[in-house]
Amino acid sequence: MEQSQLGGSNSGGGSSRNGAARLDTLPEDCISKVIYHTSPRDACVVASVSKTVKSAAESDLVWEKFIPPEYSSLVPLSVDFSSKKEMYMSLADDSVLIDDGKKSFWLEKGSGKKCYMLSAMDLKIIWSECPAYWQWNTVPDSKFKKVAELRDVCWFEIRGKISCGVLSKGTHYSVYLVFKRAGGRSYGFEDTPMEAQVGFVGKDAASKKFVLLEPIDMDQPSGYRYTSVSLTWVSREDRMRRLREVGGNVEEPKVRGDGWSEVKLGKFYINDGGGYDDDSDELEFSIMETQKGHWKSAMIFQGVEIRPMKEGEEMVITK
Repeated sequence: MEQSQLGGSNSGGGSSRNGAARLDTLPEDCISKVIYHTSPRDACVVASVSKTVKSAAESDLVWEKFIPPEYSSLVPLSVDFSSKKEMYMSLADDSVLIDDGKKSFWLEKGSGKKCYMLSAMDLKIIWSECPAYWQWNTVPDSKFKKVAELRDVCWFEIRGKISCGVLSKGTHYSVYLVFKRAGGRSYGFEDTPMEAQVGFVGKDAASKKFVLLEPIDMDQPSGYRYTSVSLTWVSREDRMRRLREVGGNVEEPKVRGDGWSEVKLGKFYINDGGGYDDDSDELEFSIMETQKGHWKSAMIFQGVEIRPMKEGEEMVITK
């Protein structure tokens, strides 16, 4: 793995190289023990200093530390890796299905932090057992065997949980709903803020915010909008009023590189041992709209993704 694969302009490469130059005078096993206490990104950066440092940085001693302890259950037995670094890169480059195909797991390449996506099959979707309201379909660009396609509901509610014990300690995480329109067009989601919550089960009150599954178009003129059952008049004043009702601050969806869309439901922090949460705690998240009675349809939900926050994102403030 070359430096450019994990390094970057913000990775502190200059100071890392200066320190690595001094490492070059130590025995290789000592160099490995020093790099062991850094990160996958740092290991790739210092590997460019010299052949001795590269050999130490790519040793199994270093990369076994970056691989999760449960890796034997994540990697197919039929796959034979030449090194622990190669195994790590396989978990960072491609996600693997776990829990009978209901979850997807991978590592953030630069840090080795654990990432998950819970499939729609692993979520609690109200009315999902009724074919008149929801259908379970297969789409080629999904990670999972089945996705949930919304046909018609006025009570929209999706919930899920994940154990804190499977997440990386000392990590700020964000929670995203992953979805896309069915047939290129959805109904009933325009200018309809939905309540999103993220929090620890049985702990302090969950954080609450409002999100949209369709982006805001304030330039769109007043006029009739199709729902799945009728024509509804929607004016610019209606859109402004709906935004004012939720405080005006609404998270909008973004298009991902894989063609799906995502909207951020919230964020949380996993302590680095001892403290507010422990391995037995659960993280719960939800998105719902149950008050307006508007019918909604033609949206496909792949699942909920939980991944570490990027540098520059607003972190969770802990006491």
